[in-house]
Amino acid sequence: MASTETTAKDKDGGDLAGLEAGLDALETVQTGRKPLRQTFVEKVLPPIVAIALVLAVWQALVSFEIVDDPTKLPSPGAVWDVVREAWLQGELLGYIWTSVSRGLLGFFFALLIGTPLGLLVARVKFVRAAIGPILSGLQSLPSVAWVPPAVIWLGLNNQMMYAVILLGAVPSIANGLVSGVDQVPPLFLRAGRTLGATGLKGTWHVVLPAALPGYVAGLKQGWAFSWRSLMAAEIIASFPDLGVGLGQLLENGRNASDMAMVFEAILLILTVGIAIDLLIFSPLERWVLRSRGLLVKG
Repeated sequence: MASTETTAKDKDGGDLAGLEAGLDALETVQTGRKPLRQTFVEKVLPPIVAIALVLAVWQALVSFEIVDDPTKLPSPGAVWDVVREAWLQGELLGYIWTSVSRGLLGFFFALLIGTPLGLLVARVKFVRAAIGPILSGLQSLPSVAWVPPAVIWLGLNNQMMYAVILLGAVPSIANGLVSGVDQVPPLFLRAGRTLGATGLKGTWHVVLPAALPGYVAGLKQGWAFSWRSLMAAEIIASFPDLGVGLGQLLENGRNASDMAMVFEAILLILTVGIAIDLLIFSPLERWVLRSRGLLVKG
């Protein structure tokens, strides 16, 4: 009888040990790097195939004269010639830098304003009740609506551009942080208070780190609104003293009825938006997720 009980205990112990080992294996972070070929197939090849497919369809529409008016749909080669000419003349980087410098500086100012505003709304009930709905309404308001009043208030200058960016981006950043703070488990807050992390110390050491996923999502959306707001301002409020950015380039193409220039501007705007996301926000998002064990480093 004793031998039978000992065997059962040993079996249970072995099962528990096996279960524990299995859980440990699931939680083990794989630190080995993927082979270059696998990385190419999984990360690089899909967007290349998608771009090639779009270009093939585009060229087919022109070649088979489905759209037979080049003033409405230029060929990919014609657009490339315009881009190449702008590069050779030394103008292409100027277009890009004019818009990117404005966009990043405006987003930085929006970050400085939206972060404390989001914390204030998230942590003070009266402030949330007073301006929380206003922030949500401002976030849904099209950025282009701010261009006319900004021109009237500030004139045709860079301050007007930054004002439009702020009005478009600050609500998204603030609401993203509010959403992140709302999702912080109450246990974290109680543990922080028990350890003496109250007031500003608790906000810095407990609330902000716990709210990072929502905050980063708000930052990504805030950048998208910043970029869209800037393009709207450059298109509508064009002025020679402001320089030629990508939005102004798009408007110049429309005024000249030059669809190749229009497509050049559209592709550059799209490329810059994707590049900023890939270089800044996607790595930041992966770091936040990985630090919380939600993304395995491979």
